[in-house]
Amino acid sequence: SALPTAIPGSGLGMTLWLISMVCFVTSQLMGGINYVATILNMRTKGMDFWKMPLTIWSLFLTAILGILSFPVLVAGVVLLVFDRSFGTSFYLSDIVMGTQVLPNEGGSPILWQHLFWFLGHPEVYIVIMPALGISSEVISVNSRKPIFGYHAMVYSLIGITVLSFIVWGHHMFVTGMNPLLGGVFMITTLIIAVPSAVKTFNYLATLWRGNIRFTPAMLFAIGLVSFFISGGLTGIFLGNASLDINLHDTYFVVAHFHLVMGSAAIFGMLAGVYHWYPKLFGRMMNAKLGYLHFWVTFICAYLVFFPLHFLGLDGVPRRYYAFTEFEFMQKWVTVNVLVTWSAIVAALAQVAFLFNFFCSIFKGKVATRNPWDANTLEWTTPVEHLHGNWPGEIPTVYRWPYDYSKPGAIDDFIPQTIPFSQTMSSNMPHDFEGNAESERIQKEWINQREENAQD
Repeated sequence: SALPTAIPGSGLGMTLWLISMVCFVTSQLMGGINYVATILNMRTKGMDFWKMPLTIWSLFLTAILGILSFPVLVAGVVLLVFDRSFGTSFYLSDIVMGTQVLPNEGGSPILWQHLFWFLGHPEVYIVIMPALGISSEVISVNSRKPIFGYHAMVYSLIGITVLSFIVWGHHMFVTGMNPLLGGVFMITTLIIAVPSAVKTFNYLATLWRGNIRFTPAMLFAIGLVSFFISGGLTGIFLGNASLDINLHDTYFVVAHFHLVMGSAAIFGMLAGVYHWYPKLFGRMMNAKLGYLHFWVTFICAYLVFFPLHFLGLDGVPRRYYAFTEFEFMQKWVTVNVLVTWSAIVAALAQVAFLFNFFCSIFKGKVATRNPWDANTLEWTTPVEHLHGNWPGEIPTVYRWPYDYSKPGAIDDFIPQTIPFSQTMSSNMPHDFEGNAESERIQKEWINQREENAQD
């Protein structure tokens, strides 16, 4: 890729592709800075960081990840353009083209890998973290329970954000890196499994003994948890430097990556579509088509990617045009046929989703303002879309977004905009966050109630 004359088609087109990457990263940086600036400066009155929904936390930290990691890819791309167009040798050394020895010396193609993977691994979390935030919201709303360990969920997102910058070398265990350096990347890779496990256990604890509503959005969110567990466990295999030597560039990597990031991220996205569709279009999606979409996609995704683990353990390499040319791989042909048919059926299931999506815009049941009985701010806006979202004054936030099934409350949900003065029977000491005046009013109310009871 650093030689524009290497093969037909690697000339101007590839240079333009590299320029497009620079444009893409520039747009991402502007979008990311916009997200960060908006969340830091434009929260509504009362909305401190510990009252933000986990969806917003995930988007906030994802934007920070992109701002810090994407510029490194630009550096790699610019150096590649220099090698291709201006005769430098950042990546080139000791190259022979046909019978001609090129003058390039001193470069290293491994430098490209370092620059690419310094973006490439944070990029994995740039894709999955918004899906994790969406699933946190959907699981809490449809379990009718507060999200388990809200602070732990936030700190785990922060931990993933920080650690994702120091694990990129686990993609490069077979490049000949110093084993000591490989050991360092192995340790950090295994450590990053900890905040991921925190999120998984908190999802399961939220679901535990919840009053669960199995809406299509909830099913896709639970599907994300399933993929995150099954795909994440295989990451422990690949994170081990000694095991990775055998598994690197096999179908085992394809199976791991596409379960933990590909399938999980897409399921999180689909959960968000089903959950916020009434807010987008003022109508409900067809639930039966949603169930069909989920079950066919869920089963086929596992049928596509789970068998690939066994191909990888047997040494079947990825990126081969026809691996069956090797005699010992012939036995995997039938499995490959199963995977192919499963992928075709999964693709057909998306037709049901697309039909449901576009048809419901015009034919779907008219949605109420808050069809899921959720607490977050967007469900307090009117069904009709307005400039600025709310008519009149922007609402004030008084509480965190996960007051579901609170003991003493009249309803099983309390929106963030409801003051504590209206929910005296369900208020708890930790609700007031050290606000002395609110605590005083609550104590007076409790004392008055006890006096009335004695009378």
